[in-house]
Amino acid sequence: MANITLAVTGSISAYKAAELSNQLSKLGHHVTVLMSQSATQFITPLTLQSLSKNLVHTDVMLEEDPSSIKHIDIAKETDLFLVAPLSANTLAKLAHGTADNIITAVALALPVGKPKLVAPAMNTNMYLNPATQHNLHLLRSYGFEEIKPREALLACGDYGTGALADIDTILEKVRQTLHEKQ
Repeated sequence: MANITLAVTGSISAYKAAELSNQLSKLGHHVTVLMSQSATQFITPLTLQSLSKNLVHTDVMLEEDPSSIKHIDIAKETDLFLVAPLSANTLAKLAHGTADNIITAVALALPVGKPKLVAPAMNTNMYLNPATQHNLHLLRSYGFEEIKPREALLACGDYGTGALADIDTILEKVRQTLHEKQ
């Protein structure tokens, strides 16, 4: 199966990454999990490590093996890069080429043409903000594909577009993307 890099960012929807990681592993994929520091406030790396059966990476500067450069190696080994959930903050960093954490560094190091999916999850006003929409447009121009958020009652109490896509929708998009790659 595929080497999937699952990047988890700081959104209340980060807890859903546990089910996503678990399902991807059950489908036979090798799942490498990357977490932003803010994501670790919503779900622990240990949870995702237990479900993915792999070390979870949270720090771009932590190099366990001096014979390799972690973010470069992860990027080279990745068959599919998936950010779920994608916060507005990480979206802006990806759109503008910032590489100040493990997620953004791996993303910037991905070989050209590598499949990249993002599943935004944020407040409706944040999602609809022109800056966010501009950043999504930039990501699409770089070859990222968006898995659109759902309209729902959000954790903040607002109703609107911004809820993470259903796990089944994300899994289907992963399947389609890997099938197209082959």
